[in-house]
Amino acid sequence: MSQELKAINPNMVPKKKLRSGDEIPVVGLGTFGSDRYTHEEVAEAVKEAIRFGYRHIDCAAVYMNEKHIGKAIKEAIAEGYCTREELFITSKVWNNRHCETIEACQESLDDLQLDYLDLYLVHWPFSNYHAPGCDGEARNPDSKPFCVEAFMDTWRQMEALVESGKVRNIGTSNMTIAKFNAILPLMNILPAVNEMELHPCFQQPELFDYCVSNNIQPVGFCPIGSPRRPDRDKAEGDAVDIEHPVIQKIARRIGVHPAIICIKWAVQRGQIPIPFSVRSYQYLSNLESSFKNPITSEEMDELKTVDCNSRLIKGQVFLWEGTNGWEDLWDLDGNITTL
Repeated sequence: MSQELKAINPNMVPKKKLRSGDEIPVVGLGTFGSDRYTHEEVAEAVKEAIRFGYRHIDCAAVYMNEKHIGKAIKEAIAEGYCTREELFITSKVWNNRHCETIEACQESLDDLQLDYLDLYLVHWPFSNYHAPGCDGEARNPDSKPFCVEAFMDTWRQMEALVESGKVRNIGTSNMTIAKFNAILPLMNILPAVNEMELHPCFQQPELFDYCVSNNIQPVGFCPIGSPRRPDRDKAEGDAVDIEHPVIQKIARRIGVHPAIICIKWAVQRGQIPIPFSVRSYQYLSNLESSFKNPITSEEMDELKTVDCNSRLIKGQVFLWEGTNGWEDLWDLDGNITTL
């Protein structure tokens, strides 16, 4: 089917300017294949997505597919689909490498076959490790709550990566306002972005506004509600964005799948969605939605009512002994949860 589809001119896709002055395309391709897709399928999607006009690829070491993606990126460049300079590539340091962030970044660079990353993120704000693919009830007895000193040790290494030229921008992921308040005054280089769960049923308006007011660009994962997320991350009562009547109504007016409305909402709101798909017609439609057939201002207002505070990625595998539940990871009362 991919042969029947027409590539999008990357210049049609809007960009956002980061605090460094670098520009990032407003739709990226996520590369977390969950437990549903092979590394080879994800890598093939990356290469094809670049061929179809994607220039923003969101990677992470813990996805265990960066070697495959690196090969795909190298082939895409060699075959003339783009230059390295036209791409915006993100990776992330995983929890068990916080003490050796510089080494972890170099490993990602080697796997991705790149000389530099456009963006490098601290994947989670604490070093609580769990094995990839573990059960949702798994717990590591060595897990600990957020620690300012430990995080800043990691951040100093992130800053060193910028100073060495291996990374152009650095940022955070899965943060809270309370954690930001504790660390921002201590930073020499401020975060360019915060990657966070954002979709119509989980809009996080306070954190979103906080990031924007501090010149931290929100990047949203699970932008359509991640219906194919791992089973361990599914819980009774989770919202299903694409089944919401308001989203379906707008989709009928425009004549698109409800998932496209979630992407349009994200772009028009000001965040950068990073949807994942291995199907070319889907990721092509996701990219096209960034500039074609916008949602009206009245519909954007109506979409605010869709928010039901339904967090899908609760992070329960990172909990430490003595916690009350996954809520303790997210500082819901405005204070950092400690032992």
